[in-house]
Amino acid sequence: MRLTIERLGHLGDGIGPGPVYVPRTLPGEEVEGEAEGTSLAAPRIFTPSPDRVKPPCPHYTQCGGCALQHASDSFVAGWKVDVVRQALAAQDLSTLFRPILTSPPRTRRRAALSGRRTKKATVVGFHGRASGTITAVPGCELLHPDLLAALPGLEAITAAGASRKGELTLVLTRSEAGPDLAVSGGKPLDGPLRATLAGLAEAHGLARLSWEGETVAQRLPPAQAFGAARVIPPPGAFLQATAEGKAALLAAATEAVGEARQIADLFAGCGTFTLALAAKAELHAVEADAAMLAALDRGWRAAPGLKRVTTEARDLFRRPLLPEELKRFDAVLIDPPRAGAEAQMAEIARARVPRIAAISCNPVSFARDARILTGAGYSLDWVQVVDQFRWSPHIEIAACFSL
Repeated sequence: MRLTIERLGHLGDGIGPGPVYVPRTLPGEEVEGEAEGTSLAAPRIFTPSPDRVKPPCPHYTQCGGCALQHASDSFVAGWKVDVVRQALAAQDLSTLFRPILTSPPRTRRRAALSGRRTKKATVVGFHGRASGTITAVPGCELLHPDLLAALPGLEAITAAGASRKGELTLVLTRSEAGPDLAVSGGKPLDGPLRATLAGLAEAHGLARLSWEGETVAQRLPPAQAFGAARVIPPPGAFLQATAEGKAALLAAATEAVGEARQIADLFAGCGTFTLALAAKAELHAVEADAAMLAALDRGWRAAPGLKRVTTEARDLFRRPLLPEELKRFDAVLIDPPRAGAEAQMAEIARARVPRIAAISCNPVSFARDARILTGAGYSLDWVQVVDQFRWSPHIEIAACFSL
């Protein structure tokens, strides 16, 4: 089958008439390959796009960690902004788009890698695209050098703690004290394994090593800087993927809440936004995960000079904050998971909170939630697209709504 790619899908695959999905192709390219259902196997490119570039990473053809290294930076930036623009247009919305902010190569400070023992060796890396095969990634163009330096330690831990038939998930996070590693999928902890893992953590300079949520070794507290506070997140806790991405989202959120003095931070996590904003405002942080809230609270109590911060463990999908609870706030900052926050947005709209800083990782649910607010009399003042998951189809959004 020979066809011309018409557009990219939301997962970054080229789409031709049919539709037929062709990975790692670009609009306008003429390609040929064997049809397998709705996709082309081993496509050959006859007419390359002027936006096609040589992938900077030698692992790109085998590794599934990146999906868009074959496209120029300017193409990817324009495509990501257009994805958000089209999602808003589907809800009859438009607004001012600020220039996209993209994290540089080798700045990813948190990544979930896979580890497996084979008959002859141990391999740690990323899965190939739609594959169970793990590709080792020495010299990865995505990961921060501190994470790359930790890979030999992950290989040793995989050799010690992975079963022959199982696969480890290794969530590796850069902290002020060194790599923070959370492992799942390994052998059950017993005395000998615990001692072996503790020795490996020490030998490879890990700040902390946890196994199925239990801390096995902690050489130094794996603190993260959130404004003036230092927070020690629970093992494997969510963290913005790059320092540059975090800074961009925080700057946008700070501008969006303006001069508010009482702010509700919903889906607050460990306090990435809460503790930075607490330099000038009082905050109420709401999050379903009690362990993350406890880390936030400890960080706040140990930090000098911050305004009052209160916390509340609450499932905002099942029990959104109601208008009578929201009326005391000058602004709301909301950073929900990919599903968005439809029920909570409806209550915010009813409460008529003056300013809303919205952070999202899903253009479709963001646009749906934005429509709830604009339908209730809010203005979508501007959108800032942030590309902290470089070379992936993943998109982050910060936006400002005012009543």
